[in-house]
Amino acid sequence: MSEPPDNTFSRPSNETLAALQQKAATIVEALPYIQRFAGERVVVKFGGHAMRNLAIQQSFARDVTLMRSIGIQVIVVHGGGPQIDQLLKRLDIPSRFKGGMRVTDDETMRIAQMVLMGEVNPMLVSLIQQAGGRAVGLSGVDGMLLQAKRMTVDGEDIGRVGEVTRVDDGELKLLNAAGFIPVISSVGINPKTWETLNINADYAASALAEHTLARKLVLMTDVEGLRGPDGRTVSSVSVRQAEEWIRAGVIVGGMIPKLECAFEALRSGVEKVHLLDGCVQHALLLELFTDKGVGTEVVLED
Repeated sequence: MSEPPDNTFSRPSNETLAALQQKAATIVEALPYIQRFAGERVVVKFGGHAMRNLAIQQSFARDVTLMRSIGIQVIVVHGGGPQIDQLLKRLDIPSRFKGGMRVTDDETMRIAQMVLMGEVNPMLVSLIQQAGGRAVGLSGVDGMLLQAKRMTVDGEDIGRVGEVTRVDDGELKLLNAAGFIPVISSVGINPKTWETLNINADYAASALAEHTLARKLVLMTDVEGLRGPDGRTVSSVSVRQAEEWIRAGVIVGGMIPKLECAFEALRSGVEKVHLLDGCVQHALLLELFTDKGVGTEVVLED
């Protein structure tokens, strides 16, 4: 006769059990946020040095795929500054910036399009699809999605750098309704001259969040969030407080234009803007679906 099956249960070690319970607690903590944001639209800008790390890119792809799978309408906007810098250096073409914006002549614009539309965009689309999502790559030129005019900085024309004037989001609504994740490279078009323009990805994401009535705008940056007067990262800040810190010189450099994007989005109806370190794996999920978060949320009022 055959031996009866062994139905004894092997209890996990205390350490393993504690780890499993912590994972379960995190899932339970996320539940009210998942219920609250299901069906809502969230615009996520992904760029900076995270674009150089394959493990971080794969983690990001899994995060947005999970968000889409629980009903959140995710729109991804990406930059590609490090890749553009790398190719310009290889071609011995100098980079120049004015007010944080890349001065863009015709040759630099050609290279920016090559990198953003031909390299970074299909790479992100592929990673999302490898993670089980359905993604469609677009640029702001497609369907006249991002219409723009030339931007000036301190009265200087800095070339083919765009300032968004109009968003035609009809295509995005169709893609979101069909369950796709739009992945948008920050290149726009001037409908009067038909020239393509290089748009800062933060500004492009902010414009898309405003015009698509997004619930949230997430700017994934190269720092863990906004630092207050004591040098520590703050978990939440109002527009008024952030503006005071800018005037006082507490906030300087590249964080200022990011906050200006946040202010504009909030004043246009976006509920919250989140500033995160894009180089932290799963920072997007930790910020949106846990009580403490891992970055800084910017809100309109105290």
